[in-house]
Amino acid sequence: MVCCVQALLLLVQLALSNWALAVPSIQNRFFYHDFLNGKDNKEIQLNSVKLHVDSARSSVFAVRAGNATLPCRFWYEPELDSPREVRVKWSWFPVAGGQETDVLVAIGSRSRSFGDFRGRVQLRQDFPGDAALVMTELQLNDSGRYVCEVVDGLEDKSASVELELRGVVFPYQHPRGRYHLSFLDAQRACEEQDSTLATFTQLFQSWKEGLNWCNAGWLADGTVQYPITQPRVPCGGHGLGPGVRSYGRRQLHLHHDVFCFSSLLQGKVYYLQPSDKMNLTEARRACEENGADIAKVGQLFAAWKFSGLDHCDAGWLADGSVRYPITRPRINCGPSEPGVRSFGFPPPQHKHGVYCYKADD
Repeated sequence: MVCCVQALLLLVQLALSNWALAVPSIQNRFFYHDFLNGKDNKEIQLNSVKLHVDSARSSVFAVRAGNATLPCRFWYEPELDSPREVRVKWSWFPVAGGQETDVLVAIGSRSRSFGDFRGRVQLRQDFPGDAALVMTELQLNDSGRYVCEVVDGLEDKSASVELELRGVVFPYQHPRGRYHLSFLDAQRACEEQDSTLATFTQLFQSWKEGLNWCNAGWLADGTVQYPITQPRVPCGGHGLGPGVRSYGRRQLHLHHDVFCFSSLLQGKVYYLQPSDKMNLTEARRACEENGADIAKVGQLFAAWKFSGLDHCDAGWLADGSVRYPITRPRINCGPSEPGVRSFGFPPPQHKHGVYCYKADD
């Protein structure tokens, strides 16, 4: 009797096994099959549509206070009969390195933005599969790598886009002279001058545009570098060709100069000299009485770069330096190349004009 029962159970198990192997593929295309290969290793095979994500462009260029659209689209192969609700996440990796930062998460028509991006980003969603990120009121620190991740069940695909802000890189020194800035001092100095630490990409672009500076300065990634277009003995010697010289990554407490980056202004920089030239205190007061603020170094460079500001008279700036911008080199206005000329940091009782900055209403 026991033998008959065991034989019956064996027949039932064989029948169920044959039925399982013969089950047809389910129409939602997400049915899993277990099978044994020739090496008796168990695997799982997913018979499904394939999710694709693409950014179309590797880089997007913009300016401060402007807008930018970072492309991202997703689709399926083979094409679905009806749309599916997916989860889209945009994240940001700062150009200087550091941890991933959430920018936006969206499911269908619902979305949430985070941190400094709150209220400045949204998904475009102009057509099925459109997951482009629309950014407004761009800030100097928005540069970096943005990752578009699309999640549909077990499928998870992503693509990335680099956002690069166009602007101007300028070298900056401490009022006491060269090589007085630690990395944190350098960050603070740039921020005080309406700018941010330049990246290597920004410095390299400025070198291609002619920036030639022999003093080494901090960059956003913690390296110390300097751009040379005209090789000379104090700047690496004649044996080295033009290029961006690098000391590599340095200990952050060491002292160097800094390269700052500024971009398009939301206002106007102008030269002011009411009647007589002024000391630094009088210059600040003159700008305030004119409904403006004394201009910062980054604002003067941005006005020179983007607005073509050209004035041959030296004027006070907010950091106590005296400079003037030249876009059309001429006699008695400094060297033969365009640029922002500097008289350094004269005693505050010296008399000069002043450069003021008035923000747009």
